[in-house]
Amino acid sequence: MPKRQIRKRIFEIIEVANEGDKASKVYDLCMMCLIIASLVPLAFKGTNGIFSAINAVATACFILDYVMRLATADLKLKHGAASFVLYPFTPLAIVDLLAILPEFTSLFPGLRLIKLFRLFRTFRVFRSFKMLRYARSVQIIASVMKSQKAPLLAVCSLAVGYVLISALIIFNVEPDTFSNFFEAIYWATVSLTTMGYGDIYPVTTAGRIVTMVSSFVGIAIVALPAGIITAGYMDQIKK
Repeated sequence: MPKRQIRKRIFEIIEVANEGDKASKVYDLCMMCLIIASLVPLAFKGTNGIFSAINAVATACFILDYVMRLATADLKLKHGAASFVLYPFTPLAIVDLLAILPEFTSLFPGLRLIKLFRLFRTFRVFRSFKMLRYARSVQIIASVMKSQKAPLLAVCSLAVGYVLISALIIFNVEPDTFSNFFEAIYWATVSLTTMGYGDIYPVTTAGRIVTMVSSFVGIAIVALPAGIITAGYMDQIKK
């Protein structure tokens, strides 16, 4: 089989399975199981031989998967030789790399002396995001988010504006309650989502009135993305 046909077949297998492509479906299923298995050790503080073996196998498979995707980048991005340079900077490729990096601190113990590299161990959580490649339901949601990008960005802009204006108002209404503007932004964000932790709250009548108005407006803003996503999801299902 010619080299190009081999690369094309590898690309077809490692991408999300198409109807009738059993090899691709098996690959997707195996990767999903491997990702889930690699996350199990994160639920425990200690480690043992089994967890170490799982990490080793998962890391080897993730590295192989990354190499295959890089080797077939031109078939995915369709930018010729530039695809091999552009691919490592795509969102999912970055997630793949962050899922692999933590294990290099285990391979090279000397790197553990560098505290900064200890942060990479937290990047193991990014393995869960690798499932975005293989779950069809997630692919549908991603398509919905992409198709509804404009209205969602408009709502996000409205929410950011609301937070900043509310924070500015409450910061001037109750200067004694908020020691800095960041605390006012934190309060406005919590009010927007109607969480109400109670760690920072207004004590004056004017401040409480601002809070009540802010909460009502926040409910309306929070409800908007849900309606937009639901409408987009229904359109995607109909297609």
